[in-house]
Amino acid sequence: MPEGEHLPGRLRFGVFEVDLRAGELRKNGLRVRLQEQPFQVLAMLLGHPEEVVTRDELQKKLWPADTFVDFDHGLNKAINKIREALSDSAESPRFVETVARRGYRFLAEVKVVAAAPVGSTDLAGKLAVPKHFCRHLRGRCQCSCCSY
Repeated sequence: MPEGEHLPGRLRFGVFEVDLRAGELRKNGLRVRLQEQPFQVLAMLLGHPEEVVTRDELQKKLWPADTFVDFDHGLNKAINKIREALSDSAESPRFVETVARRGYRFLAEVKVVAAAPVGSTDLAGKLAVPKHFCRHLRGRCQCSCCSY
């Protein structure tokens, strides 16, 4: 997706709905509490359904190079919080699968709920994520495509 296009507002998978702009996860219409970092990880996974998102990709997008944290611990904790919010498990995942020594894969079908502009999905209908995706979630985007 080119830099200037908008992200879809809401995505649905199973009984869950994610509002990317509001930073909200809902189950059957009821809000599910999910902290910002796990929400950002979930959003990245939703942006690449059925594809492996590597640990390295997650680190580069969500933990800036000048951030000094235990990345492995932070990512593992974020994945556990996502699984808890989705009532998912690592042993028999319905949503988030661990791909050993590589990363994670979102297993469920993801559908765009809100109307998206032309060209916001690829030919297979999967969500295409712009390069500045994380800045939208953090509310610091300076691009001309949105009002953040």
